[in-house]
Amino acid sequence: MNSIILVLGCTGQDGSYLCKSLLQKNLSVIGVSRTSDPKRNNHIALGIENNFPIIKANLSDSYSIEKLINKYKPTKIYNLSAQSSVGQSFVQPLETQTSIVNTTFNLLETARKLNYQGEIFFAGSSEIYGNTTEPAEIDSKIDIRSPYAAAKYQSMILVKLYRETYNLRCMTGVLFNHESPLRGPNFVTQKIISGAINSTKNKSYKLRLGNINIIRDWGCAEEYVEAMQKIANSKTIKDYIICTGKPTKLKEFINLAFTKLNLDWKKHVISDKTFFRKNDIDISVGNASKIEQELNWRAKKKIPQLIEDLLIAKNAY
Repeated sequence: MNSIILVLGCTGQDGSYLCKSLLQKNLSVIGVSRTSDPKRNNHIALGIENNFPIIKANLSDSYSIEKLINKYKPTKIYNLSAQSSVGQSFVQPLETQTSIVNTTFNLLETARKLNYQGEIFFAGSSEIYGNTTEPAEIDSKIDIRSPYAAAKYQSMILVKLYRETYNLRCMTGVLFNHESPLRGPNFVTQKIISGAINSTKNKSYKLRLGNINIIRDWGCAEEYVEAMQKIANSKTIKDYIICTGKPTKLKEFINLAFTKLNLDWKKHVISDKTFFRKNDIDISVGNASKIEQELNWRAKKKIPQLIEDLLIAKNAY
């Protein structure tokens, strides 16, 4: 019988790409959602909407998780389920805490009680490092600047605790920024792509953004789910950073997107201080050397190609 993989948060950007990748490897996938009628737009876009079932489960309830594990006996569990917007976490800090930390705690504690022997991968976030004066490594200084980062750090601590204290085969992949055509419209990269497209249709169009001088380590979501699997399949159970290791200024991202549509971004983009985020991170870059050397995974897609993919997905390039 095929190994069964549980994917919690299967309808989001990362969950959708992960499900597609697992299915391509002829693995049996069970998606898990909080609702009985989840939106499968991402699955439709990837052509996998009919290839695996989605089960409703309350991930804040340990009994629901226990039923899932006992019924499907998964060999691996990927927990990608959480409120994923840093900006939204300032508006809904309690909901963010609940969706991330409670789910992590319930999953770990249920696995401990059941003596679960499979691997459990948790999606972490580079937000925990705040400003990186040098490329972040897994044990770099923590600099919490949002409720989202606080919740992700608590989750990571719990995973380490259960791994070292109860010998659970659990690990965190600390993900730096990663994009794709499936990324939601509220994320800045999608705002830039939509803004560039709107500017081709309306010469007077203005795109208002916050601080365009921030620097991020941007990668490709479709590649990053392969890194997740490398981490979960490794004989050595430990936490890893998933990143490109290459910094890109948001201004450069904007310039590339607009230039590909033969536009001068300076005529359309306004850096509006009312959109500046309190405690924003000026620079966030990771060190990719560990995952490259130990797991033979390396980010390949460069920013220009990533931007082309985003434009092509909207039939604009």
